[in-house]
Amino acid sequence: MDLRQLNYFVAVYENGSISAAARACHVAQPSLSTALQQLEDELGAALFVRQSRGVTPTEDGERLYGHAGRLLSQMQSLKASFRHSVKRVQFRLGLIRALGVERMSQLLREFSAGVEGLELHLVEPEDDADARIITPKMLKAGEQFLPIWTDHFLIALPAGHPLALKQSLQLEDFDGLALIKRTPCDAWSQFYPELIRNGIQPDIRADIHTIEYALGLVSAGVGVALVPDFEVLHDRQDVVLRPLEGIPLQRTIGLAFPRSKAGQPALDWLRVLCQQRSQSTA
Repeated sequence: MDLRQLNYFVAVYENGSISAAARACHVAQPSLSTALQQLEDELGAALFVRQSRGVTPTEDGERLYGHAGRLLSQMQSLKASFRHSVKRVQFRLGLIRALGVERMSQLLREFSAGVEGLELHLVEPEDDADARIITPKMLKAGEQFLPIWTDHFLIALPAGHPLALKQSLQLEDFDGLALIKRTPCDAWSQFYPELIRNGIQPDIRADIHTIEYALGLVSAGVGVALVPDFEVLHDRQDVVLRPLEGIPLQRTIGLAFPRSKAGQPALDWLRVLCQQRSQSTA
């Protein structure tokens, strides 16, 4: 038994899924599954009941979770006791909304791990910041822009909605359709004027700001909504995602930073991470 196996076990327990735990630990799912199986073989006990939609801890799994948590906590405390004090690095990062929790959490985790003593402050995109993750139209004078992601948008419908039977939607489908408005949203600013130009009048039922609330209203059957095509949304059973024909709804997300700040170690590391993501999606 080693700490790596215990870390994987705790991740599976807390995420309720081997695939989700693999993403959280940044390892391939087969590697995590193999390590978990080795741990079960060594202990001579099944730690989880595998199901089609996740895992459930057994009684032995529940018992090990308590021990594993204490061991890992003690190991972290032991490591911390040998660390020398480091100079704190203050960094203010402005973020727009609806960036995708999973990908942003991974980016910020790698950023924090790569800068010793980093004290990260997440602020509104309009606030003073060392860097901002924004869309190009929000650029200020003197800022450089490094593209990271290009997001495409889909229509989210309640499960069982009649339009969910179609493989894609057309503008005509929105005439009189219950629609949830989400602003600010780059896709909405492209989509809604196109409806008006074509004489199509949807039935706007709500005007909200976050993707989470939009999806909650979609799930409740209040209406349909525009949402970014995030991978995690495809796992949901309460909403159906469909493309819209004829209008390329998309946005570019990138890192903006003052040219005068180029060369600062923390910012340079963040630029490297963003460039890696840009290249991986190119």
